[in-house]
Formats: sequence, C-alpha cells, structure tokens
Amino acid sequence: MSKIPVFVSCPTNLNEEQNARRDTIIRIMDDLQLDPRALGRGDYPVNSPLKEVYSIAKHCSGGIVLGFEQFYVTAGTVKRGISGQEGKITTKTAKRFPTPWNQLEAGILYGLKVPLLIFKESGIEGGIFGRGSSDIFIQPMPSAQPNESEMHELKDIFLKWDALVRQKYYD
Repeated sequence: MSKIPVFVSCPTNLNEEQNARRDTIIRIMDDLQLDPRALGRGDYPVNSPLKEVYSIAKHCSGGIVLGFEQFYVTAGTVKRGISGQEGKITTKTAKRFPTPWNQLEAGILYGLKVPLLIFKESGIEGGIFGRGSSDIFIQPMPSAQPNESEMHELKDIFLKWDALVRQKYYD
C-alpha cells in the first residue's frame, strides 16, 4: 500500500524540543500511512523555491503547518507611526515569530483546497496562526513527550483530518 502524500510546512532547522514535537507528528502520520513531503526534507529544488513548493504541494492530498518559533524579539516597536496602535516590545512583552515560509506555504495549500491541519507553539500569532484568519481550527503544538491522554487526543484530531485527506486523495 502506497502512502498518501501530505505537504508539511516546517522550518528545516529546529531546536531539540521542537524536533521532538515534529517527530511526534511525523510518527502519527507514518501510522496513518501518510507521506510527509517538504522542500529541503527529502524534496530539493530544481526551480526557484516558491515554484518548487507549489510543484510539491499540488501533488499532495493534505497539508500540515507547523508554526515553530524561528525569531524571538525582546525590543522593538509594533505598528510604528500608526496613531493609537503603536506599541513597544520589551523583555516583558517579547514576541515570537514563525518562519515566513509557513505563511506562503499555507496560502498555497489553502488555494489548492487541500485539507489543512495547523499547529502552533505558544506565542505564535498572526497570519494563518491568527484567530479567525480562516475556517481552520488551530491546534496547540503537541508536547515533546505526550502522555497517553495527550496522544489519544492528538490521534483523534488527526483521524478527523485524515478522513478529509483520504477523500481528497481518492476523488
């Protein structure tokens, strides 16, 4: 039985804990006979990276977006020069940002109308990770070592999404 291709939007370089969280998701995908596809992780560009993402994604029946922190800001200004909305970032209000590729890849996947499953680390906001940005429910990133109850809950989330992926694949 061949695996169903699913595009996984995830930074190539992750810290140890982030890698463990990603591995949990990849193990569940493997159990469901889903083949994780991603630029820089088994698929390497022949064309420009954005063309290559589209090329890979159009052959996938689902998409997973993993919003891991890639940029951490402890000082700066938000909405600089916008009256009533400008704000300061301090060590107390530090901001965390995912890779911008998450936004690009999520947009491509959404445009291709594949079922999406989105996970984000605590503190990741904006774009596809913003509340109400789409009709997709955004899941918290699973823990690095999920207990039995957390794993059961995570598998339930995957099973609902997997049904949509299989429907897309077999249509």
